[in-house]
Amino acid sequence: MVAMMRRKEPVPPDEELIRSALEGEQQAYQALLQRYQKTVFHIVVKIIRNSDDAQDLVQETFMRAFNTLESYRSEFRFSTWLCKIAANCSIDYLRKKKIKAFSMDKPFETRNGTVEVELEDKSANPEEYFLRKQRIMSIEEAIKALPDKYREVIVYRHHDDKSYEEIARIMGIPIGTVKARIFRARELLKKKLKMF
Repeated sequence: MVAMMRRKEPVPPDEELIRSALEGEQQAYQALLQRYQKTVFHIVVKIIRNSDDAQDLVQETFMRAFNTLESYRSEFRFSTWLCKIAANCSIDYLRKKKIKAFSMDKPFETRNGTVEVELEDKSANPEEYFLRKQRIMSIEEAIKALPDKYREVIVYRHHDDKSYEEIARIMGIPIGTVKARIFRARELLKKKLKMF
């Protein structure tokens, strides 16, 4: 009796799964999760050194990745993009953990006795908040108003956090041109934002 060989189903490439996920196919999200869950877990554990908290950060990594999946660029490997998100989640977690909180309303005990804390109220007044918000909006408007070749390099550099080499590769131009355009774009932005 000849044993029947079970035919393996072809494994879809990441790009195909990403396309399906962006079209709303839940199975594609699940397939990406299963494919990279262990990799992300190992990265997170390596950074935070706590396997219990790592599980939560793995979930957070995939939530962030899936919420911003449309910003993924296929010139780069999906695994590299995902690992960078995992590292950022882990670093954010460690930063938050370092901040030790205490109540401002109650005195706290030290070796030398009880200490009461009086803090100056530095809460931003509505006018400062409004001006800050206006400035952010103005920066975004100024970036949008840049000529295409300058806007593109600024967005890659400061929004997408790309290196000069990556920008040169994506745009198909020399690194020197990338640096020159970024310099020129910053100069144009300074002129546009001088009023602030």
